[in-house]
Order: sequence, then C-alpha cells, then structure tokens
Amino acid sequence: MAHIIVVGNEKGGSGKSTVSMHVSVALARMGLRVGAMDLDIRQLSFGRYIENRRAFMARHGHDLPCPNFIPLPDAAEFGLPDGPQLHDARMSAALETLTAQSDFIVIDCPGSHTRYSQFAHSVADTLITPINDSFIDFDLLARIDPETGAVLAPSIYSEMVWKARQTRAMAGLKPLNWIVLRNRMGTTAMHNKRKVGDALEALATRIGFRLAPGFSERVVFRELFPKGLTLLDLADLGEAMTMSHIAARQELRELMLTLELPDLAVNV
Repeated sequence: MAHIIVVGNEKGGSGKSTVSMHVSVALARMGLRVGAMDLDIRQLSFGRYIENRRAFMARHGHDLPCPNFIPLPDAAEFGLPDGPQLHDARMSAALETLTAQSDFIVIDCPGSHTRYSQFAHSVADTLITPINDSFIDFDLLARIDPETGAVLAPSIYSEMVWKARQTRAMAGLKPLNWIVLRNRMGTTAMHNKRKVGDALEALATRIGFRLAPGFSERVVFRELFPKGLTLLDLADLGEAMTMSHIAARQELRELMLTLELPDLAVNV
C-alpha cells in the first residue's frame, strides 16, 4: 500500500503547497514513486507548481525527479448528483489509480473545510499541518484563555483530526502520525515566539501531535514557484547556493527526518 501524506489545515497562507512540493520532490529524488493530488479545486497551487516544473523541464531540456500529479476524475464519469457521494467517489477513484503506481502519495488540502479534505484526512497515514507562528493560526488548533494562555478546548479542525483517527482505528489501520509545523517564523517577535511555542507544546501533549520547525520566511520560496523548482534542484542546475539556500535546505532535511516515514533513509 502507498503511504499517504496529507498536508492540511483550514487556513490559507500557511505554506501548504510549498511543503507539499518540497516533500514530494525530496521523495522522488530518493528514487521513490510519488503520486500527487491537489484538493484545492479552485486555486490548484500544488498542481500548478508541478505543471510549472514540467514546463521548465520541457523548455530547458532538463530531466528532474517529479511527482506524478493527477487531477480528480471528471464528475460526469460517475452519473451521481453533486454531493458527498460524488465527492467520495471521485476521491476513491483517484486514490485507487495513484495507489497502484506509487510508494508515497502527497495530498495538498485547501485552506477550508470541504468533503474532499475530510476524506483525505480520514485516509492519511501522515498528516502535516503547517501553521504560521501566531495565535491567529494557533486558533486553528485550539481556543485559549486570553488572560492566562491556558488551552480551553480543541478547535473544530482538531476535532476533525480526532474523528479521522477514530475512522482509522475502526478500520484496523495504524495510528495517524500528526506533525504540526511552525512555519514562516522569521518575522515574529521573540517574545511572541516563546508564548506560541509554550502553548503549542502544552497542546501537543493534550491532543496528540508532534511539534516540528518548518520553513522560515524566505524570498527564495516565492522565486522557485514560477519555474516549478525546489531547493533541492538548485545545485543540479548550477545555481549559486547562498547561505539562505543552504539554511533552507537544512530545514527541509530536518523536516524529512521528523516525518519518520516508513522504510526511508533520508538523504536530501
């Protein structure tokens, strides 16, 4: 069975597509077969990232490792009215196709609650939740007392993950491996970083996720998207590696190690 990695939360702008692309390319560069899905039907940032990569390779004659992206099958193929049954059928068909071709499947979810996202969370073996380092994004995971900072209750998103865990348990599957990434930390004041970090550590124990550093805020990530490139491609293309590039690449290596994916010797 392919190992399914879902990158999700219910808030936009947290770096989900950047994480999805770098994780999928890192796996592809290890010689693994990587399938890719983008459930943000409207924006398709992850899908466009891969499309840009294929266009760059065709234009310049490069052969770079690339995930195998497939869109959801056309709704007209199923003869079902729009609704949960149709959405589940489209997801099931896409996963069946990719599972037969892949060692890993990376699924990028939209920054909102949809049936597709709910389905993806229920089949995830590994869930990566990037959040910006602020209490605005922390609210995605839990509500806190504004005076004491104490965690009051899990959020709706955390409850969805809990239900996904229950679904996996009832199906006899392995427990979900949930990692929360503190992303884009570069512009946050140190005092706020510490407060957010303390709150996340307390919450991690309470609702069962592992906390990990993600990617710092760097201009390079915005520059890579139009060409479909990742940090891992720059040296192969003869690009000069700055200290910022090297630091970002080390962040990616630490992320891949933190994921603790099965039967994987990380070398990025």
